[in-house]
Amino acid sequence: MSPSIKAAKWFPWLVLLCGGLVLAVNLGIRPSLGLFIPDMLTATGWTASIFGLAFAIQNLLWGLAAPVAGALADRFGTTRTLVGGTVFYALGLYLMGQASSPIALYATAGLLIGIGVGASSFAVVLAAISRVFPPERRSFVLGLASAGGSVGQFVMAPTTQALNSGLGYAGALAMIALISLLIMPAAFALTGRADHTPGSATAATDLGPSSLIDAFHEARKHRGFLLLNAGFFVCGFHIAVIATHLPTFTQLCGLPPSVAANGLALIGLFNIVGTLASGWFGGRWRKKWGLSLIYGTRALVIFVFLLAPKTADSIWLFSALMGALWLSTVPLTSGIVAQVFGPRYMATLFGLVMLSHQIGAFFGAWLGGVLYDMTGSFDAVWIISIALGIFAALIHIPINDTALRTEHRIASKA
Repeated sequence: MSPSIKAAKWFPWLVLLCGGLVLAVNLGIRPSLGLFIPDMLTATGWTASIFGLAFAIQNLLWGLAAPVAGALADRFGTTRTLVGGTVFYALGLYLMGQASSPIALYATAGLLIGIGVGASSFAVVLAAISRVFPPERRSFVLGLASAGGSVGQFVMAPTTQALNSGLGYAGALAMIALISLLIMPAAFALTGRADHTPGSATAATDLGPSSLIDAFHEARKHRGFLLLNAGFFVCGFHIAVIATHLPTFTQLCGLPPSVAANGLALIGLFNIVGTLASGWFGGRWRKKWGLSLIYGTRALVIFVFLLAPKTADSIWLFSALMGALWLSTVPLTSGIVAQVFGPRYMATLFGLVMLSHQIGAFFGAWLGGVLYDMTGSFDAVWIISIALGIFAALIHIPINDTALRTEHRIASKA
């Protein structure tokens, strides 16, 4: 992209728009995949533990891919990284519908989709957006971008259910694979990368780390960074439990598949409000207080849901409340990373935080399936989710979110 285009006043908003579209496609598809599990359980005769492990592998590979993708984006550029991730994503979606054995399911729904999601998700996209906006606007625009994932989920959950009903899971996954390719054209607006020299496309910092290795060592010695990782582990656990197992849970309650589809859509709808409110909050108050409030409220919502009668209305209310708390952690968590360490190596550092998130998601998806097979109920995993929410609410309180250095905006580079 030419320097004149990058210098245009509207260019940051183009980056924001395209970044939101990437997240809408990526995160719209990903939570909707659990809607295929009930039909695939019936068609294949496999256990819930097999699907839980496949989605656990997916979440783990997402986490492992995120810092690698962030480093590749910092070194070689965002566009190339997103295009490569989209290839993995689309291929995994298509082949998931063709899986004829648990091993094939692990390789497709687990390995390929996990890499694809991780290489085209938050770490890469939010870093590109952070580099083109000044610090005072960053929290809000990160909330706007994260809301793109919410819009995608609101659209894709009912779309996925309709495709599944009309085409069967194999045909529906093939169509969704084509939809995932929409990431590619949007990726060409996200061209930034970290650079070690003056005149880079990033915001430079005084006395900042001169390499990715230095940035990593600086972060690992920072107590707040470690606490953010622990908190995001909990976020991943919560999201994976719900996204993976809500369709099976509603079926267990004797409710039709449309209840789960509408529940996931409500999560996406209310997530728009939650992420925008979170971004707004982070621009005015300390972000760590917002994170403590979000995790504590999650624990309360899950506790009440565990005790409530399981009807369509209660599941939809639960979905709406959790939706408001769903990705609202992202602009605050990523905002603290950028605030403390600067945006220069944010793709890599937030990628490491995403790894912790996805390790939590691994256990959420896997334990949900295992505990269901063992007990015939999801009660145990709900109780674990409540305890983890309380833990996360407490550990964000002592985080030191003071910036390590002062940012300076400098000229853009092609």
